[in-house]
Amino acid sequence: MAWADALIFRAASACAPAEHDPVIREKVHHIHLVQRAFLHLWTRTPFALTNASEFSNLAALEKWAREYHAELHSFVEAIGDRALDEVIPIPWAEEISQQMGVTSPAPVTLGTTMLQVAMHSGYHRGQVNLRLRELGSTPPLTDFIAWHWMGKPEPAWM
Repeated sequence: MAWADALIFRAASACAPAEHDPVIREKVHHIHLVQRAFLHLWTRTPFALTNASEFSNLAALEKWAREYHAELHSFVEAIGDRALDEVIPIPWAEEISQQMGVTSPAPVTLGTTMLQVAMHSGYHRGQVNLRLRELGSTPPLTDFIAWHWMGKPEPAWM
């Protein structure tokens, strides 16, 4: 995720209209807000919602994202594989499941929620890429398989 997130920030910084585009700002903020929400859920630490307007520019959002990825790396290094099977209660699960018409959400594990974060981030990165294309830029390829084929490069932050 860090590699793909870094590519998005680099592409957005290279596209002058992206700096002040509310769609890009909101989507990029949302990606990293959700990533952080889950990390705080996993670590059982308090979480404070932020608003995209609290970040002065994309560079400030990138700094926030980089801090998250450092925290995530430390967390992943500290847990064992067995922790992936731990059931993680999600405070907002009831609300979301009711919106979907599900009466009672099934329990989910740490591993499942980690996959959700990666998939959710990828989904919204695609939306950012679409917006970059609409603004006249060529969006980066952020597919997981591309990262793998490239030899799993480290993120190249701005």
